[in-house]
Amino acid sequence: MPSSQISGKAYHDATKHSYLSVQLDPNYVDASTQPSSFKVYPKFYRRVKLNLNNPVHSFISLTSAITLEKVYKDGPYKLRVNPSAGALYPTEVYVQVRGIEGMVDGIYHLEVENNCLTLIYELIDDGLESYIIPGKSINGFIFLISSVYYRSSWKYQNRSIRYCLLDSGHHLGAIAASAFLHNRNIQLVFDFDKLSLNSDLGFENKEFITACVVSGEVQDKKIRHLRLKIPFVCGTDYFESNQFIEDAYQATTLQKSRQQKLEYPQFDFDQDKFHQTVWNRRSIRRFRKEPISQEDYLYIVQQLQQQIPTENYEEIEIYSVVHRVNGMTPGLYKGTNLIKTGNFSEKTGYLCINQAIAKDGAVTLFFVSDYLNYQTAMQIAGFLGQRLYLTSNYLGIQCSGIGAYYDDETQELLETNKDVLYGMAIGI
Repeated sequence: MPSSQISGKAYHDATKHSYLSVQLDPNYVDASTQPSSFKVYPKFYRRVKLNLNNPVHSFISLTSAITLEKVYKDGPYKLRVNPSAGALYPTEVYVQVRGIEGMVDGIYHLEVENNCLTLIYELIDDGLESYIIPGKSINGFIFLISSVYYRSSWKYQNRSIRYCLLDSGHHLGAIAASAFLHNRNIQLVFDFDKLSLNSDLGFENKEFITACVVSGEVQDKKIRHLRLKIPFVCGTDYFESNQFIEDAYQATTLQKSRQQKLEYPQFDFDQDKFHQTVWNRRSIRRFRKEPISQEDYLYIVQQLQQQIPTENYEEIEIYSVVHRVNGMTPGLYKGTNLIKTGNFSEKTGYLCINQAIAKDGAVTLFFVSDYLNYQTAMQIAGFLGQRLYLTSNYLGIQCSGIGAYYDDETQELLETNKDVLYGMAIGI
């Protein structure tokens, strides 16, 4: 087995759940100690308020917009276009803007809570391209996704390395959805010099880059590294380090992903209806145990099989445990191929740590992979998860991500020795 695969797999294996591990460590936390989930640069930085009537501003805003605020006894929760494990939102978004009329060429932080861009670095002859696509210049946008990991590890401890990467994938999916609505092509990039970029962006050990999205006109031009380091600003109000997560990130950053030819998906969504879907997307808490149609299920599968616009790739296999789809035999499927028949609803409920959504929905899905690059595989699983959310909701079908399951026993049900990266449930 290649050393790159051992590295990622070792950290994945170290975060597995089992029936015994969950009983021994039920992982209760004091909600009043939750760290802040919004990063804010000092008030003296220049800011641009995002005007949704401006197509450029709208494109950027919809990648991270707050769509609903809920108030609980321990405070407000601001839900966003991208789902997040435990609604903890470890991801941050930075965007480099170059050659866009009306905007200073620079690197901006997307200040989600206040719907504005904070200019943290003004470009001259330097920029992000030299870290990501050396020898090229992008007239347009480079989005960076980062993870402020303590927001997640505060609750989920070591297993939060998974959730940080899945959340990053969901956020990439949110950028892809906004790009579709604004008629822009994008390319996801996973293999680049993340470690140098972390240092120059002033992240110390408290935040790390996971992926980027390029959207714009590519030109042959040498761009140099940032001429100055950006001052450190912490993404939480307090911080507790987790050496396991920091080691896992470092170890899984340097391996190369599998490579593929860049191709773009072709969606036929109605733009107005899809825009409402992006805005209204929610994670379901319970299902009514009603069936969905075979036509809708097959449409969802078809969208999941569409191209992912990236050259850096890891193949994700999707297994579906069909519980309630009209015209389909209940059982385990890989794609549309029936592997074994049976009513596995109670089994999937048990496997997903006795979560009712895993047994009461129409279909429970599991994403598995035999990856080279763990970071890339987990993020593509999250990207596909966002696609599943939006496609399902577009059809009026509810959806929820499931990050907690008994890993080894789930592999046994699926009859695979590949790692299970993510679970999801859809239904009504």
